[in-house]
Amino acid sequence: MDKIIDHIGIAVRDLESSINFYQKILGGQLIDRYSSEAIGVESEIAIIEINGERIELLAPTNNTTSPIARFIKQKGKGVHHIAYRVEDLDEALLELKQQGIRILENSLRINKHGRRLIYLNPADTEGTIIEYCDYPNQTD
Repeated sequence: MDKIIDHIGIAVRDLESSINFYQKILGGQLIDRYSSEAIGVESEIAIIEINGERIELLAPTNNTTSPIARFIKQKGKGVHHIAYRVEDLDEALLELKQQGIRILENSLRINKHGRRLIYLNPADTEGTIIEYCDYPNQTD
């Protein structure tokens, strides 16, 4: 199954400062900004587009339970994950299972833009947090 990079997630401490940097220095455009208090997310998210490519800036909203807060405490701010778009998430998950790659079952969700997503187990991905996603209700 083909995979293309959908976006790169960046963990940040100060969302306003990060938005400013991506807009003023890198010439990005703020596409959307929203908060998610869903368990396992607990972040404020800003989507920046730069020449057709997307970056998600992720700032924790709960410093004790947010996975972004844990990530920043352990590794510091910076690249959190790389998201790959697949044509059919269900089919991609079957392929992963056949290849012996585990997923983080509790990370499966649909975001406000209709993107279905799930994270692969970093123990099986050379330590990189990888998201697989699809957009089942969108047509190209």
